[in-house]
Amino acid sequence: MSLKVLVVDDQGIVRAGFAAVIDAEEDMTVVGEAADGAGAVRLAEELAPDVVVMDVRMPELDGIAATRIITARQDAPRVLVLTTFDLDAYVFDALRAGASGFLLKDVRPAELLHGIRVVAAGESVLAPSATRRLIGHYASGPTAAVPHASSPELDSLTDSQRRVLALVASGLTNAEIAEQLGITVGTVKSHVNALLRKLGLRDRVQATILAYDLGLARPNPPGTHL
Repeated sequence: MSLKVLVVDDQGIVRAGFAAVIDAEEDMTVVGEAADGAGAVRLAEELAPDVVVMDVRMPELDGIAATRIITARQDAPRVLVLTTFDLDAYVFDALRAGASGFLLKDVRPAELLHGIRVVAAGESVLAPSATRRLIGHYASGPTAAVPHASSPELDSLTDSQRRVLALVASGLTNAEIAEQLGITVGTVKSHVNALLRKLGLRDRVQATILAYDLGLARPNPPGTHL
């Protein structure tokens, strides 16, 4: 079945361009377009898309607020945020609000389509290196969390799951985590799936943000190569 996609952008020509690229795919259908966050919220409820391609900066209701409302609903669609600037503070806020990842607006068509398919499958389009840069950039600020010795979230995890969560937050792939812990990739996947389920999280992006919020992961020190 075709993936149903809702395209949201306040610039008509940009919105039309993304919609044309998406609609040309056999496995995707653009079910609606919105010019602002309020329209996105309304159409997301009416049309039940699988993925919302969401701009950030829009009049009236911005993409962050719209993402928060849309993802709070039961059976919510995945939200893929598009932004003009890498490491944009608005993007980080959008991820906290429930988005499954972000891409830059100058993304190549093939990368946009790949990103839509990835988030629709329940994964994140944030590459590990992008996760390290993004989280490290903001977690190193004045709001960086103080490590918690205990919390309800962490207490629900086994020691192995907690170690895997910390490594996910550091931006390592499953293969890299497996090599570091001396276990199989399949075991890592099992741990990741279990911790996401226990913590009620959608994907690795939300797991990474939670790990920083709880102080389980810390940003790389200044000068560290990411």
